[in-house]
Amino acid sequence: MTKPIRLVIADDHPILRQGLRYMIEKEPDLVIVAEADDGEAALEQIKETQPQVAILDVDMPRLSGFEVARALAGLALPVEIIFLTVHCEEEFFEEALDLGAKGYVLKDSSVTDIVACVRAVAGGQNYVSPALTAYLFRQSRAGTPLRRSGLDVLTPTERRILKLVAEYKTSKEIAATLFISPHTVQTHRKNLCLKLELEGNHALMRFALTHKSQL
Repeated sequence: MTKPIRLVIADDHPILRQGLRYMIEKEPDLVIVAEADDGEAALEQIKETQPQVAILDVDMPRLSGFEVARALAGLALPVEIIFLTVHCEEEFFEEALDLGAKGYVLKDSSVTDIVACVRAVAGGQNYVSPALTAYLFRQSRAGTPLRRSGLDVLTPTERRILKLVAEYKTSKEIAATLFISPHTVQTHRKNLCLKLELEGNHALMRFALTHKSQL
């Protein structure tokens, strides 16, 4: 029998935290081993219980969720981070990615989104709230017009790589899927950024997410 996924949840709003516990405890493959109402307590609980996944609110007293994630990175603990937050702004999303978070879910997401995120992250995958994907798409349309012709200049291989990027695949996973080397994938990613005039660490992922339905 598969062992349940062990979780720590941290949020300074007791009603939300209790609701989250109620939702998660209904799932037979998920178990909460500890909870915390501030960042320092969260860090201590994670160090003590060694969970597979930690669900962290971004805004918490004493230490923010981002500060907890930085501390955990310094300790090299084998825990995957999910941020559960009200922040849908791109700068928060990008900082979460920079901190190595595997999941980013908005607080107004459905129960199924949160549970799906936990299972995906525990299984080594990335998960971003569908609501955030929609937000990034709207921002792209409100700001810079979508490059409708941009996809037309891509080769079939480049389009497939872009589709896999939209599925949160790493370069190593893309290489295994396409039977090519990770170095070749990195070369393709650089070429994609040049062709699509993209700049920034996560620009290619944002572009892939906003154009996912066209790939």
